[in-house]
Amino acid sequence: MATEHDYFGIVGDYWSEMIEYGDQRVEVVLEAEGEVASNAALDAAAVLVGELELVDDELRAAFVSQLDTRGTPVVRFLDVLLDPDLEQADEVEAAIGRDSGDRQVDALRSLSLVRVDLRPEADGDGEPFAEFEYALAPEDTDERLVAEIDTGREIVDVRFEG
Repeated sequence: MATEHDYFGIVGDYWSEMIEYGDQRVEVVLEAEGEVASNAALDAAAVLVGELELVDDELRAAFVSQLDTRGTPVVRFLDVLLDPDLEQADEVEAAIGRDSGDRQVDALRSLSLVRVDLRPEADGDGEPFAEFEYALAPEDTDERLVAEIDTGREIVDVRFEG
C-alpha cells in the first residue's frame, strides 16, 4: 500500500531523486513500505533532504574528529586511499581539491557525497534512519565511507566498505 506525502508524493516501496547542492549531485533514495512509514517519519526525512548540506557538514566534522584514533573506519578508509602505491593514486590525488597541509583533513573535505538512503521505518532513537555514502574519486575507486544517523542526527555507525 502506498502513502501520499507533501514532499515525496506517492510513497510506495521506493522513491529516488538526484539532489544538487554546491557542486555535488547526490542520489537520495527513500525505501519504505507505505503502511510502515509514518507521516512524522516522512516529514523528518523531507527535512533531512532540505538540510542535506548542513548534515553533510556535521558528518564531515565528525569524521575529522576521528582522525586521532587509530583503527577507526575513517582512518582505515584514508590509509587505503592515501596509499601512494594504490593503483588509482593519481586519480585520488586529483580528487583532493584542497591543500591545507593536512592531507587527511583535505581528503575528508574533498569527499563526494554519493548517495543518501532514507529509511523512515527506522525512526526510533539509535536506529539507522539515514545512511550517507562518501567516496574520494568515486568514478575511479570502490572504497566507501558510510555513516548512519538516527532522526536526531546522532551517528549510529560509521564503516569503511571497500
